[in-house]
Amino acid sequence: MIPVTVLTGFLGSGKTTLLARLLKSPELARTAVIINEFGAVGIDHDLVEAGEESFVQLETGCLCCTIRGDLETTLADLVTRRSRGAVPAFERIVIETSGLADPAPILNAIMSESARGSGLALGAVVTTVDAVTGLATLSREAQSARQIAVADRLVLTKTDLAGQSADLRARLAALNPRAELSEAIFGEIDPAGLLDAERDPVRDLNVHAHHAHSDDIQCIAVRRDQPMRAIALTLLLEALADHCGADLLRLKGIINIAESPDRPAVIHGVQHVFHAPAWLDRWPSADQGTRLVMIGRKLSEGWVLDLIAAIEAEIDELAVQQTSAG
Repeated sequence: MIPVTVLTGFLGSGKTTLLARLLKSPELARTAVIINEFGAVGIDHDLVEAGEESFVQLETGCLCCTIRGDLETTLADLVTRRSRGAVPAFERIVIETSGLADPAPILNAIMSESARGSGLALGAVVTTVDAVTGLATLSREAQSARQIAVADRLVLTKTDLAGQSADLRARLAALNPRAELSEAIFGEIDPAGLLDAERDPVRDLNVHAHHAHSDDIQCIAVRRDQPMRAIALTLLLEALADHCGADLLRLKGIINIAESPDRPAVIHGVQHVFHAPAWLDRWPSADQGTRLVMIGRKLSEGWVLDLIAAIEAEIDELAVQQTSAG
């Protein structure tokens, strides 16, 4: 599978500078970069001056394109060109979003293309945060909060200008307590640690049961020790998609499935789009409980647990009816 990393962050937060430095690293020499520009007028980019939907080879050995069209089409085209040998055999894809972009539709596009069997998989979401203006931006721009809330990794930029900001760090922890927080010192950061493909699939689920929130976005962690039947998981994902919709910015989970106690299922969801569960060969730790992390609006741990209980009660009742009828 080819991991697709999403690099997001508000206007001026240092995404392009960070990406330009990362692409100079030998470790990222086989990377395809998609610059997702919005609007009818393209803006000259520090990395590449390319026409719409065109691909160019960078001196670093990376492949880059600028799009203002459909992301799913571009991803499919990129994979097709790779399989034909028309472009270098890249090992990862990085999508740099517009500073005003809501990341959720971009994550949806990646997951939809992955579901078609393209060989792509949603990797990490990396969000840059300006240490100088981050607090002011969060108080003024709701999009900035959404970009931070869905991140797996947060990168503080311009810390050489702002120094340590306890208030900003506290705000980031409230918005997204599960994200790894690192600093780009004068724009420099370890590329392997930021965009690595080899990653514990449940590393981001190590949030103890609590409810953290900021503004109208909540991050909740749901813990459950009892195994869940496979049909219950299917119905749960359908119910979350129906009831939460666009309010569910992101979901990650590792599920103890009753029919497969030794092989947990890992699930990912963005709004109403969910990956098919991926099955691990074994539990990654001694903890074999079900864990769900959900980021969005109007969420509560109690509601999710009640929903699971209602679904399981309905399944039990249906089983009794079928037994009686037989």
